[in-house]
Formats: sequence, C-alpha cells, structure tokens
Amino acid sequence: MCKIKEEIKKRILVLDGAMGTMLQRHNFTEEDFRGERFKEYPSPLQGNNDLLSLTQSEAISEIHRKYFEAGADIVETNTFSGTTIAMADYNMEDLVYELNYQSAKIAKEVAEEFTKKEPNKPRFVAGSIGPTNRTASLSPDVNKPEYRAVTFEELRKAYKQQVKALIDGGVDLLLVETIFDTLNAKAALFAIEEVKEERNIDIPIMVSGTITDASGRTLSGQTVEAFLTSISHISLLSVGFNCALGAEQLLPYLKRLANETEFYTSAHPNAGLPNAFGEYDESPEEMQGYIEEYLKDDLINIIGGCCGTNPDHIKAITEVVSKYKPRQIQVEA
Repeated sequence: MCKIKEEIKKRILVLDGAMGTMLQRHNFTEEDFRGERFKEYPSPLQGNNDLLSLTQSEAISEIHRKYFEAGADIVETNTFSGTTIAMADYNMEDLVYELNYQSAKIAKEVAEEFTKKEPNKPRFVAGSIGPTNRTASLSPDVNKPEYRAVTFEELRKAYKQQVKALIDGGVDLLLVETIFDTLNAKAALFAIEEVKEERNIDIPIMVSGTITDASGRTLSGQTVEAFLTSISHISLLSVGFNCALGAEQLLPYLKRLANETEFYTSAHPNAGLPNAFGEYDESPEEMQGYIEEYLKDDLINIIGGCCGTNPDHIKAITEVVSKYKPRQIQVEA
C-alpha cells in the first residue's frame, strides 16, 4: 500500500480528471441508470452517478482507462457521493457498501492492467470520499442559526462504512476531497483513523479542500492557514485544493499552502470558471500554461483536474509535468 510513498519522491504524480464530465458525454437516460437490476425501483435514479458502477460498469472502466492512457498515475473511484447521507436522496442507503466496493474493484482492475504493461510506472487508485450534501458547521435554515442538518457522529458512522468498503475493494489510498466544511472532513479523518487502528493497517491519505471564492476561504469560513491547521494533526500523504476555482485563480492559495505545510501538496482545479451555462471552456493548452506556473514555483507533488477536465487536459498536464521535479519536503525517518 505504501508504494505510492516511494513514487511521490521520484516525480510529480498525475491525478485523473473529472468523472462527471466524462459521464455527461454518455447522456445516460433514466433507464440506463436503472439497468436491469433496478428496473422497478420506486425512486427516480437519474443523476446518481455512483450507481453507474453497478449498472454501467463498462463505461466506468473505460473512463478510468482513458485517464490512464492520457498519463494519469492515480484515478479516483466513482464514489464521490458514496455515503448513506448522500444516498438518502435516492433511498439507496442499503447499497452503500456494495457501491463503494464495486467502484474500487473496477478502478483497481484497470490500474493493475496498466501497471502490468508498464511496471516502471505503477498506477494507483484513490478512494474518493466526497463532503456529502450536508454541513456540520452551518445551519441550512437562516431563521435557526443553531440548527444542524447532520451531526459529527452521523458523519463519522457514514464515512466509516464507506472507508471499509473502499479498502475491501482494493484502493491504494484515500482521498477526502472537495472539503467545504472542515468539520465534515474531520469526521471522515476520524473514521479513517478508526478503521486503520481496528485493522492494524496504514493507508495513505490525501486531503483536498475547496476555496469557494475570491475571499480565499472555505464555505465554512476558514482561511488557507486555518484549514491546514485543522487537519494537520493526522499524518497525511498530501494536502491540497480542488474544485470551485480554475488553475489560474487557485495559484495564490496554493502558494500559501505550499509555504506552510510539511506534507506533500496536491491540486486538481476546474477547467477555468463556469460560463453562463455552467459549462467549462478552458482548453487543455490554457490549463497546461497555468499549471506550468505551479511547477516553476515548485508548489506541487500531485496534480490533476476537477470539473470540466477530460483526458485531453490530463494529457496536456502530463506532458508539462515531465519537465519538472517534484516539490521536496523533509521526510521523517
């Protein structure tokens, strides 16, 4: 499980691009989401992308394959919403273990296929752990500021179930990502530490927050430095940022992070900012140019793409990354 710790010392590792962007190309219908197994399911299922690991598994495999072909070292499992809390929207809480396990298994099989072809470039699978659709720090009701839609304990339990399934499915590392509320992330990290202790294992952890706008803060109000302090009590493989901003807008925050942390650093920004239709227009060449600034400033160890990115963006990133050395950190003996 720790082979990635060797690889990250040698080179900048490339993470994949967006899963959702690639799935949108398929234009899956309600029937496609349901497949045979969920044909008679009482709830609408279109939009439940995690479910596609069960009903359209070949499409998920092919997306992972395309990202590896583009040069990615790490792909993320199709489990961004893989908790009972998020799956409650579709009345599919009972499927959470299976969804995570199968998603991890699909990604691992493709990773092993590529590692076998190129043993000098091992491929890895990151178990994607999203923030859920609730926040533990903020009230969803402006008239009741004290109200919370979810508790730390509910998050911990949900994340623990997801983490166990991802590990059972064969992931190499865990990625707690798109963090808009650090309290949610702390519940995920607490759950991971519990599973590690119970199973007597050590699995690398990536943590990736989200700076939501030009204020330079997360949605729950933390600055870069406060976010970093909040999660640095855990031994992490890397800390970084993803989503909300494009590579150009993310640069100043990544600089602050890289200057403050002793962990490896990561970034997977969007393909620019969304246009009036919510679409992302930044070309692979434009994104490559902005990411080269990260590399020139020695800011990064793991780099990939979020919303709007596809294998062409990852290919462009891979090309430019090969010219630079990874950011060095002091690794404890």
